[in-house]
This record gives sequence, C-alpha cells and structure tokens, in this order.
Amino acid sequence: MEDVPGVGKTTLARGLAKTVSGLFSRIQFTPDLLPTDILGVTIYNNQVQQFEFKKGPIFANILLADEINRASPRTQSALLQAMSEADATIDGQTYPLPRPFLVVATQNPVEYHGTYPLPEAQLDRFLLQTSLGYPAPDVEVDMLFSQSQPSLAPLESLQPQLDIDGVVELQKLVEQIKVERSVGRYIVDLVDASRHHPAITVGASPRGSLALFRSSKAWAFLDGRDYVLPDDVKAMAGPTLAHRLSLDVKARYSGTTALEVVEDLLRQTKVPA
Repeated sequence: MEDVPGVGKTTLARGLAKTVSGLFSRIQFTPDLLPTDILGVTIYNNQVQQFEFKKGPIFANILLADEINRASPRTQSALLQAMSEADATIDGQTYPLPRPFLVVATQNPVEYHGTYPLPEAQLDRFLLQTSLGYPAPDVEVDMLFSQSQPSLAPLESLQPQLDIDGVVELQKLVEQIKVERSVGRYIVDLVDASRHHPAITVGASPRGSLALFRSSKAWAFLDGRDYVLPDDVKAMAGPTLAHRLSLDVKARYSGTTALEVVEDLLRQTKVPA
C-alpha cells in the first residue's frame, strides 16, 4: 500500500490481521534494521551446549512491513525468498514459513529523505499495489468522532472472522474458478503489450501474467461467479501490473504514471468475444 502519511495504511493492515486468527507480526522498517532482525538468528545456548535458532518476526501468517522503503536494500532483500517461496534460509538451513503467508507492506511515495526505492525484483513479488486516498468528507467527519472516543476505536472492537483453515479453504475455492483459454490469452496479450510499449523500458514478467491470472480469479470469486470474465481482468490489471512496469525517463518527466500506461494497454489489447 503506497500513500501519503496519515490515511490509515497501517491501521488497515492491522485490521486485516485482527480479522484472521493467525500469527501476526509487525516490523517497523528503519535504516539500521538488519536482515537478522527479520529472519532470526542462531545463538549458542550454554546450558545445552549447542546452537539454537531463534525465529524472527517473519515466521507469521501475516507480516506487516511498515514503511518498507526506509530500510537498506540489504535488509529489504531478506524478504525476497520468503515472498517467492514461503521459506527462509538462515545459516544454510531452510525453514518453512507458516501457511498461509502474506506480506503487507506500506510506504510513503512523497518523502525520499532517508528512503531506499524497492528494487524491481522485489516489487515483482508483490501481488498487488494499491492506495487508500483521502476519505470522503462525511467519512472523515465520522472518523473524528469515533477516534475521539477510545472505547469506539475501530481496531479495539474487531474480532477474528476467520481462522487459518478457513483462509486455506477460501484459497482452494479460488483455485477452482474456471478461466477460458481465450481469457488466458487476453491476459498474456496484455502483459506482452507492456513489453513493447514505447513508454516502458521493462515490461511485466511471466510472474506478472500469473499474478493477473490469479487476481482475476479472486475478483470473480468475490463477485459470486465461478468463472472469469474479461472485465475481471480489466478490473485487476491496474493494481496487478502498474508496479511491475519501469517507465522510461521521458515518460516520468512528462508526468505519465504507470496506471495511465496500463489504461493505454487495455485500450490497445483486443478483448475476446
């Protein structure tokens, strides 16, 4: 989630975690954070005279990486294996992470002092990028009164609505959503067009195709259907592809955004009948 400070990115991530009765960890990313602060460390136990591995906060079902771009690239890279394979390798030993495993990261797009841009390889591992934006005036008025009374704080009243087994079951249901081959080809054509667009230096990878395929199935499931429509692909193209595109210098200086390029790709790509 990328947005200006104070719009509720962290609150939303914590709220998501509280609705699922799983393991939740939060890491406040800072410039002095080390990879071992995320993964864990092997220490020598004098009492038993052997080395023991102390798990880090990454061993959770939902991991909140708050202000992820404030940590150094070395520390950011500690998440690469986990986000791709749901494993963590420490001192030559590979440990499986709890399943399901989800990383929710936040960052501020307007403040660059003391921050490190996420590398393309890591951005590509995030399924979606979204922003909250400013609330509507009436909603913000409601927020003023609810936040002024601690007993009505929204996170305090949240209760788990789903356990981990329920999340896994939902994932299995989404996997069963049907996708016509023509819709799959539409996804590939859309991603392939990103690799040839004049405003893009690096287009979406095959991981981007898979991400759009899976997110479109999830969108169809949320809409109560057991099949994917081209409209589902269109709805998820921006959140799924925009952060995977590298704009060229001319496009960036002209103020063109990756989302605008995705909209252009959608206009150019033929929709299956």
